[in-house]
This record gives sequence, structure tokens and C-alpha cells, in this order.
Amino acid sequence: MKPRHGRYRTAVRYLLIEQGRNRLAIVLLIAFVPIWYLLISSVIPSGSVDFRFRVTGHFIHVDGRQLSLLTAGLNALTLIVGFVIFTSTRRGMRFDHRLVLSGYPQWIVIAAKVTSVTVVALAVAVYTSVILLIFWGPQSVPLVVVSYAAAALAYGSLGLFLGVLLRGELEGFFLVIMVSLIDTFIQNPIGNPAANKDFVQALPTYASTQLYVAGGFSDLVPWPFIALTLAWPAALALLGLLIFWLRTRVPNSGSS
Repeated sequence: MKPRHGRYRTAVRYLLIEQGRNRLAIVLLIAFVPIWYLLISSVIPSGSVDFRFRVTGHFIHVDGRQLSLLTAGLNALTLIVGFVIFTSTRRGMRFDHRLVLSGYPQWIVIAAKVTSVTVVALAVAVYTSVILLIFWGPQSVPLVVVSYAAAALAYGSLGLFLGVLLRGELEGFFLVIMVSLIDTFIQNPIGNPAANKDFVQALPTYASTQLYVAGGFSDLVPWPFIALTLAWPAALALLGLLIFWLRTRVPNSGSS
């Protein structure tokens, strides 16, 4: 068992080092997140808006600026995590295949990828939540952190899926940007009546959005929505890992 544990740790360490080399993503995380919060807090006026809070099934009145700060944080972290995981996955495919050819069991490489996605998602979610506190204090910070972490996992899984599926970087960057913008901002009701429509329930961060509203403006802990936040990450990760397994498998390598 020790050799396998050692291989797993080595694979995780390599993946995290590779993701840490993405200097653009690190700069975006450190600088873009607070700048984005600052811009939103400066541009969006404070005032009551109606938000369809599906946790209770009723509309609630929330402050538009505070809601937009939550949305801005979600948008920033989905972009950053999606970029980091997509880039590292795409660039590492050949190396991953060589690992399998050299005797690494596929399940170890897959487990390492899941671990690295989780570590990156949690780190970015915690950092984004901490910076949010400089601008505003939600009623339940832990619930906001959970909502951010779930959204980061969803876009980390999306980055993994696109990284094993697409050949070019430009297509992946474009898809991450467009999906994130549509997903996060269409659920903000400020100047957007579509935010309260039923179709938003199909969006990747729908449950996370409901969850951060619960954390920001209520004392509720919506357990069903916490569970629901894992649906998109699980589905995208399974698809991505299935494609990864198909692309890296070696005929008659089951005995490795």
C-alpha cells in the first residue's frame, strides 16, 4: 500500500505545483478579487431589491449593493478556478498519459486530480470570502464560504471537463468566461427581471446563489440547497474523469 500512497502524494504534489505556476491566475486572485469588489461597491447603489428566495418560496427584500458584492465574488472565483484547472488539465494530458504508461494506475491519477481541484477550489473560496469581509459582513460567513466553495468546485469540474475535451486554449477560455458571466449575473435581479424566472434553476451556481443569499441576509441553514450545490460539480467531474480515463487508458495495462 505504501508505494501507492507515495504515488498518490507525488501526483497531487505535481498537480498543485503545476497549478501554482499559473502566475496570471495568482495575480488575478490577489489583485482582481479586491478590485472587482471595490468597483461593484462603488458603482452599484445601495437600495432594496426583490429577490426570489426559493429556500422559503417567497420574495425577500435585500440590499442591491450587498447582493451584487456576493455576485461579484462568485463571478471572480468561478473565472479564476475555471481558468486554473482548465489550463493545468489541458497542458498536463500528455504527462498524465506518460504516468499511466510508466505504471501509474489510472485511479491514482484520477484521485490526484480530484484532490487538486478540491484544494484549489477551497483555497480560492476562502480567500474570496475573506476579502468580501473588507467590504461587507454577511449574517452567516460560514454559509457564504460553503456557497463559494461549491461554486468553485463546479467551475473546477468544468475546467477539468473542458481541459480533457478541447484541443485549444482559446475555446476553453471563451467557454469559461461566457458560462460564468451568464450563470452568475443573470441570477442578480438588479435591472434583470429574468433573475426570478424558473429557468435559472438549471444554471450551475443556482443552488450556490440561493445559499449565499441565505448566508447574507437570513439566519436559515438550507440543508437541501447545500446538498444541491454538489450536483453540478459531481456531474461535470464524472464526465471529465470518464473522458480522461478513455484518453489515458492503455490496452492490457490492468496489471500495472
